[in-house]
Amino acid sequence: MKEEIRSLLEQLLPLVDFDSDFLFAELDSLGITAILMTLSKQYGIDLESEDVTPKNFKNLDSLVALVNRKLDEKKAASQD
Repeated sequence: MKEEIRSLLEQLLPLVDFDSDFLFAELDSLGITAILMTLSKQYGIDLESEDVTPKNFKNLDSLVALVNRKLDEKKAASQD
C-alpha cells in the first residue's frame, strides 16, 4: 500500500519530497486538501480536517498509517 500511495501522491504533487520526515512543513493548504481528497476517493474512506495533524502528516509512513486506521474503522463500522 505504501508504494501505491507514494505513486498517487507523487503524481499529484511532484515537487513534494515524500521521503521527508517534515512532510507537513512542505505542504500548503491546497496540497493537504489534495492529499485528503485523493486518499479519500482512492480508498473509500472519510478523511476530514481533524485528521490533518503534524503527527498524521509527518511522513509517508504516517499517511499510510492514517489510511490503514480509517480502513479499519470503516471495516469495524460495517460489521456493527
